[in-house]
Parts: sequence; structure tokens; C-alpha cells
Amino acid sequence: MAHEDDAQQAVPNTPGTLGDRVTRRRPLRERHVEETVEVAVPVRTAYNQWTQFKTFPRFSAVVHAVEQVRPTVTAWTIGYGPLRHRFAVEIVEQDPDAYLAWRALEQNPSHQGEVEFRQTESGGTAITVRMLLEPRGTARILTRSSRAARLTARLVRGELVNFKRFIEGLGQEGGAWRGIIRNGRVQHDHPEPPRSRVAQWPVG
Repeated sequence: MAHEDDAQQAVPNTPGTLGDRVTRRRPLRERHVEETVEVAVPVRTAYNQWTQFKTFPRFSAVVHAVEQVRPTVTAWTIGYGPLRHRFAVEIVEQDPDAYLAWRALEQNPSHQGEVEFRQTESGGTAITVRMLLEPRGTARILTRSSRAARLTARLVRGELVNFKRFIEGLGQEGGAWRGIIRNGRVQHDHPEPPRSRVAQWPVG
């Protein structure tokens, strides 16, 4: 998959930890919206279903379509009524059963976010979503208002509740992607063998 240079990465290098296993960056600092919901399924089930992005339109009130563009890039179509907005999102960090961070690849408005999965005492899952909108121009002034923040928080909360109903209704995930992503790149267990410089002849 083709990626932008790491120097252009929009996520700041603010380290965080996931237990004693890995160290990763936290993309959000302040002025972010944060909402949490508890779902009555194990962490693995909740995480596996969340990674099935193409199923979001089945429960979301605003997501109409999700297309896989590259291994770590998806194109989302969202909107209310007849209004539609399509934008690309890159997964920059991903740890199975624990954490996923993304950033929008467009500049106006730009946004980034993260979702964490934690086991609850009852054996369910606490899902926390944090989002940070970074609009430009006039939109930047408008979204600084507390009303805009409340509307965003309400939207995130509503989508989490919709996901809760969806996964609890299913009882099990409909698929999974268990890969690890670092700095927008999928980490492979085994490095790819060196490619031959000899041209490959077409077959078939």
C-alpha cells in the first residue's frame, strides 16, 4: 500500500501504553470529544466486529457506505437525508483487541480519532471513542463553540449505542481483521522475499 511520508504524519508522537505489551502513540490531546459505552460481548468479539468497516451502514445513522481503498485506507460516505460527504480515512495505529487510531486524509475539515477496547469486570467490553475535529476557515470558528462540541459528542454517543445494539443482537462477530498497523503500515510476520529484477512474463 502506498502511504504518505512519515514526516507528514498528522498524529503527534505522544507515547501511551497498552498494558505491558506495546507502546503506541496517542493522537488526541485536548479539545477532543470522548464517549464510552459498555457492550455485553467479549473484547475479542467487539474488536473483531468493529474492524468490519463495511458493516457500519447496517447500524449507523450517518454512515451510508464504506469502501476498502488500500489495506489501511477506507473511503467513507456519510450524511443526513439527501446530503452526502465522501472522504478517505487512514488507519495509522492498530493493535488487536486493544486499540485503533485513524486520521482523515482531507484537509477541510480534518479530523482524527481513536477507539480503545477494555475488558469489564463482567466480562464485557468498554469501548471508548475519542475524536478531534480540526476544521479550517469559518468552520474552525463555528466548531469551537460548546454547542458544536455537544452535537459532536451526541453523535458519537449515538453511534456507539447503535453499535452496542448491533453486536449484542448478533452475539458474535461477522468477520475479523487481526493485523497490526504501525505508522500507517501493516506489520507482516514474515518479511516479503526480495523481488527478482527479471521481468515476469504474463501467463494464462
